[in-house]
Amino acid sequence: MPMSEHVAGPLGILGGTFDPIHFGHLRLAEEARDALGLATVRVIPAGQPPHREQPGTGAEDRLNMARLAIAGVPGYELDDSEVVRQSPSYTVLTLRRLRTELGAARPLVLILGADAFLGLPSWHEWEEILPLAHIAAGTRPGFSLDAAIMGPVLASLFSTAHGSAADLTAPAGRIVPFDMTALDISATGIRATLAAGGSARFLLPDAVLDYIETHHLY
Repeated sequence: MPMSEHVAGPLGILGGTFDPIHFGHLRLAEEARDALGLATVRVIPAGQPPHREQPGTGAEDRLNMARLAIAGVPGYELDDSEVVRQSPSYTVLTLRRLRTELGAARPLVLILGADAFLGLPSWHEWEEILPLAHIAAGTRPGFSLDAAIMGPVLASLFSTAHGSAADLTAPAGRIVPFDMTALDISATGIRATLAAGGSARFLLPDAVLDYIETHHLY
C-alpha cells in the first residue's frame, strides 16, 4: 500500500495554467478546503494545457510562481509532474497518475470553478473523471447549477452524481457544489494590466508579483 494512502482525509486537486496564479485561484482552493473538509490541496500547474493556446509564459516560470504563491501555507503542496512530463496535461491522465501514486482508497477531489465545470463535456475522456475522483464545483453568489445552464448531458450526470461534503469519505464518484466568494480576477486581465504598465498589486500574492517584475514577464 502506498505510504500516501495512510494520510487521512480527501485530497483536493487544483490544476490550471496559472499564467499567472492569482487570488481567484487561491480563494477557490481555500474555500473548497474549508467548505468540504479537504485535508490538503495539491496545486498542479499544466505543462502543456490542451484546451487553449500555449501560454506565452514558460512552464518553469508558471511553476515557480505557483510555488511562491503557496510557500509556507499549511495544507497546500505543489506537484510539478505535469511540467516535468512535457506532454499535454489532460485531467484524466493526471487523475490516473495520482491513483497510481496514492492508491485506490484515497478520496480525490477535483476543484473546479463553475465555468470550468460547465465545460466538462468538452474535456478529453471526461466520462472517466468521476470514476477516478469527486468533482467540487465552486458557484458564485446568485448562481446555481440548474439543468438549463448545464445542458442535458451534464444535467443528467449531475442528477445522478450530486452529493455533499459527507460523501467525500468515498474515493470518487460525486459532484459536490460549494459556495465561493465572487472575485472578478482573471489571469488575462492581470497580463493586460501589466502589459499596459498598470499595477496588479492585491490581485495576486506579493511574492508572485515580485517574481514577475524580477523576470520581466508580461
